[in-house]
Amino acid sequence: MTVIAGKSVVVVGGSRGLGLGVADAARAAGAQVTVVARATTDGVQGDATDEDLAAKVLADRRPDLLVITAGAVPGMGPLAGQTWQTFSVNWHADVRIAFVWLRAALRVPLAPGSRVVVFGSAASLRGSPLSGGYAGAKATVRLITAYAAAEASGLGIAMTTILPGITPDTTIGEVAIAAYGADRAALSTVPTAESVGAAVLGLAAGPELAGAYLVTADGLRPLAA
Repeated sequence: MTVIAGKSVVVVGGSRGLGLGVADAARAAGAQVTVVARATTDGVQGDATDEDLAAKVLADRRPDLLVITAGAVPGMGPLAGQTWQTFSVNWHADVRIAFVWLRAALRVPLAPGSRVVVFGSAASLRGSPLSGGYAGAKATVRLITAYAAAEASGLGIAMTTILPGITPDTTIGEVAIAAYGADRAALSTVPTAESVGAAVLGLAAGPELAGAYLVTADGLRPLAA
């Protein structure tokens, strides 16, 4: 048994990729897991950008741990080949999803002692020139999580962002590997979905949260504010 056993965990985007890694790790630890995704057979099916859905799920499930992983796969290609529609995909998906669920967490609100972990991307630190507005959108996700965290501190709710890099065997990871011609051998030591899931549960068990963490092969490394 662990500190998460018997607790309520909501994973937004938990039907695949890193979100599935978190959901599986939480189930294995004995948590009561609710997955929110467009396609799911054992969770809440719906659009993660839906404000009413976010408010309802949080009010009904009262999560001790809310993990927001959902987002769009960016359109890949050089800037000259992008349209505003393809460039802005992640602004309309990833940023909006973070905004909707963070806002709901503050307005419901979640109970004191609860924790919120939002997935950003290491691309926000070094750019992603073939991914349209992806890096900028993920930087904004980190910013608005910090804004929400400042408001949430008075409610006793802890919030943080984690920033994974290219992760093979995930949808976005495979698209990025193909676009950038990444060396799979060089990626053999990067975190897996399973290890990221375990790391997120470690945050839930820890005494406090940093503002953001970079996901590395050795686990999570706190980033300076």
